[in-house]
Amino acid sequence: MKEVSRNELIKVIKDFLEMGHVENIMAMFKQDTTLYGLTAELINDERFKVRMGVAVLFEELKASNPEDVTLAIPALIPLLQEKTSYIRGEAVSLLMTIGTPEAALAIAQLKDDPDSQVAEMVADFLMNH
Repeated sequence: MKEVSRNELIKVIKDFLEMGHVENIMAMFKQDTTLYGLTAELINDERFKVRMGVAVLFEELKASNPEDVTLAIPALIPLLQEKTSYIRGEAVSLLMTIGTPEAALAIAQLKDDPDSQVAEMVADFLMNH
């Protein structure tokens, strides 16, 4: 059987998330925790449904496999420096869902973000944690 390339896998996951098949992707993440390393590529998509699917995916995974979601932190932290504000916001949102001290420390870096929505998300998070 031919091995699927990383880019093909990312495309399939994004397409499934866009179609609302979060449960299929959740099963894949539970079976292969290395997929958490793809999180940056998954939220770096202009399709809102894909990004929303990733958010739902992480909420579900946090409930069922809270220790595994932390594996996405190394992929998310570099996104906090992205030029595009919605990508920074998506990274902050996922780090908020993860909710570990390491994630909180990373989120705090954006308390003075130039995008008012990102800065507000961070301020709300910091006020409640």
